[in-house]
Parts: sequence; structure tokens; C-alpha cells
Amino acid sequence: MARQRPRWTELREVLQLRRPTLNPVERRLGAALTIGDLRAVAVRTTPRAVFDYVDGAADAELTARRNRAAFAAVELVPEYLSPVDHPDLSTRLFGREIAMPLIFAPTGYTRMMHHEGEAAVARVAARHGLPYTLSTVGTSTVEDVAAAAPGGEHWFQLYLTRNERLNAELLDRALAAGFTTVVLTVDTPVAGRHPKDMRNGLTIPPSLTLRTLFGMARYPSWALNKLTTAPITFASLTGMSGTSGASGMTGDTIDAVRVADVVFEPTLSYAHLAWLRAHWPHRLLVKGILSPRDARRVVEAGADGVIVSNHGGRQLDRTPATLTVLPEIREELGPDATVILDSGVTHGQDILAARALGADAVMIGRAYLYGLMAGGERGVERAVTILREEYARSLQLLGLKASEAIARHHLRMP
Repeated sequence: MARQRPRWTELREVLQLRRPTLNPVERRLGAALTIGDLRAVAVRTTPRAVFDYVDGAADAELTARRNRAAFAAVELVPEYLSPVDHPDLSTRLFGREIAMPLIFAPTGYTRMMHHEGEAAVARVAARHGLPYTLSTVGTSTVEDVAAAAPGGEHWFQLYLTRNERLNAELLDRALAAGFTTVVLTVDTPVAGRHPKDMRNGLTIPPSLTLRTLFGMARYPSWALNKLTTAPITFASLTGMSGTSGASGMTGDTIDAVRVADVVFEPTLSYAHLAWLRAHWPHRLLVKGILSPRDARRVVEAGADGVIVSNHGGRQLDRTPATLTVLPEIREELGPDATVILDSGVTHGQDILAARALGADAVMIGRAYLYGLMAGGERGVERAVTILREEYARSLQLLGLKASEAIARHHLRMP
């Protein structure tokens, strides 16, 4: 074969060298192509104890691994010769359109992961037209979130206690701040046992070890942001009124030391659910459901839907993966009830699998927290962009024009 001397114009077309990115956060986030990549960045940018709190789970972490294994076992069945240029990712939830079947789950200690905390997450959710759920043990108040993202759809996750006065105050504040939905979490009668957090001292109340403190000092940017911003507290509970006696509290305010008495309620019952239904005028979801029987009972008790969740494997270990019980719960409740899947979602195809098995939408927690640790608000934005692109591409490869076109026959499970 005859050879010729390469021409610069030809080489220039082939090489197309990228312009270097000088900002280190943008460089790290730009190189992250998956949620797993964001997780790897978070390991390098966040103290190990903080990362372990997000990444870890209860006891032997079997449930957390089962969640991911269930998604990994899914087989997708495409319909070829069905061209899709621009799939419609949107779906309807409670009669209102959201940009894609995705909801930001409630997470505690959020400002510990990054000083921007819940406000950053809520802003990203609002920009993408997605609901954001604030936790009772979040580090920002309902008022903070409403001010940070005034155009967003905000939900409030509630740990219901025996203290009706406290419960009523939390509901009144959420209502006044414009929150549309309350999510009652029922799988926390006691705290799950997290060996990693216990070793690191990230417990309620905190009991930090010298090793943990030295580990945090190795991340000066993280430490400086913590020292120069408002102290991290359970913002919705700090300073709120309480009563002695049945509430398990002995003073007139709730502080971080006694917050465990509030959020872990061994006597939580259907009577509490009935009280909540009578006092909250808008949508009510129950989170932590893993059986068709429980799903039926809470809907009959007045809930507007259920969130199929095992708390990301952070409560009772050895529970089933949420994806495996989802079809039974959907069958029990029929097509009209709202069913949301939580726990283990880290890929756009996970959203698709959940939809095929009966979920109206999914919740993500760790997925966006990895982004938050990796780069604050920009990291959360990157996490949503990754999931959105994966979901859209998967719809195209399946030959589906819209989220609403996903059906059971597009998926096989062993």
C-alpha cells in the first residue's frame, strides 16, 4: 500500500484536543459518567466517616446488596424498528406532570455531606421539575427549603411521635411553607444498627472518636466550610417545644442529644396514622412498605399511596429487595393507587425497571448524596443529568416514545 506524509489539516480533524478545565470541581464532575463515578469522587473529597454514613447500611449490609442485585438481574426486552428521536420522559403523579419518574428522597445530616445541604438539592430538584422531600431530621427547615427553591414542589417526611403538640407544629409549619405532601416513615420503631457509624461515632447523639476527628482534619476544604457556616443541627426540631411524660422528653425544647427520643417511636400504630390523616389536608404517603397486606391496610386507613422501601438497607437487614416485592404490591393495590419505589436506584435503567414492574416513580437518596459530596449543588446537578441521560437513552434503545409506554413485557426477571 502506498504511503504518504500526514497532513496537519487531517491530523487536526482526527485529534480534536479538549480544552483543559481549570476548575477542579468542574473537572472532577465532568469526568464522572456514572453515579459510580460520583461515588468514587465523593470518597476522595469527603472525610471517610461522612462517606461511610452515606454509603453504609445496617448490620451485614445484606439488604443494601440485595437492592442492587435485584436491579442487576433485570433483563430488558426491546422493540426494534420503532424509531424514537426525542422520548417524552415526563409522567403524571397525583394528577400533576413531573419531568421524569424521579423524586428526591429525604436524607438526614445533609449539611454534613456538604455545607450547601438541602437548599442545594431543593434548587436542583426545582430546576428539573422534580419533587424534593425534606426529612424531619434534615439540617434545614421547611422555611429554608421554601426560600431556597420557591418554585419547587416540596414534600415533608415526618417521623410521627406520641407528642401530638410537636406533630401538629411540624405539620403546621410544612403547610404554611407550601409543602404539598407528607411522607410518614414507618420502618423506624428503633434505630438500625450501623457498625461503621458506631466505630466512627456518627450516632444520635454523636460520639466522635479521635480517629474520626483526625480523618476530618485531612479534608481542610470540607472542615473550613463546616467551621465558617451555620452549625449543623436537626433544624426542624431544634428549639421546638416539647412536653415531658409520654413524649420521652424531659425539658421544654428538643435538642440534638434527645432527638433519638423523637424520631424512633416503638409504639407507632394505625392510631397515629389516623391522627395524621385527620390533621393533614393534602396528600399523604406511607414509606417503608414491603408487603401487599401492609400496603392495603395503610391505603384503607387513608393514605393516598405507598412508598415501597427498606430504607436503603439502613434499618432491618435481611429484608427483601424492594424491586422484588413491587409487583405484588402493585397487584394488591390495583392500577389507580400511587406506588413509588425507593432503595437501590443508581442508574436510569433502574427507573425503567421500576416503571415496568408497577411503580409510578422512584426515589433516589445515595445517588444524589454522592453528587452532593463530590461537588455541592453542581454535583447534584450532575447526578440528575446522568440519570436523565441514561433513562432517555434506554427508552430509545427499547424503542419507546415515552415513560407512559413502558410495560411489563419490556422486562424479564429470573
